Amino acid sequence: MRRKNLNQTIKLSDEQKKQILSEIKAFYLDVRGEEIGIIEEQQILELFCDHLAPIVYNKALDDASYWYKQQMENLSYDYYLLYKDV
Repeated sequence: MRRKNLNQTIKLSDEQKKQILSEIKAFYLDVRGEEIGIIEEQQILELFCDHLAPIVYNKALDDASYWYKQQMENLSYDYYLLYKDV
């Protein structure tokens, strides 16, 4: 198995890990009809944290950047609306 050495791993609180692991276990039981053990739950969580979390994080940054640019355009437009006709 390929393993990335990430300096920026996602940090979850114990409560968050417990909740996510519970949801992973419930998903496998509900959707696949399979019971998985603690090791499998941990491996799936690590897989998502290592591979999916950076993608979601980058998407959130892109969305924030887009929102910020839109706000700046609105601000610029509003600024020029303040000019008086001379």
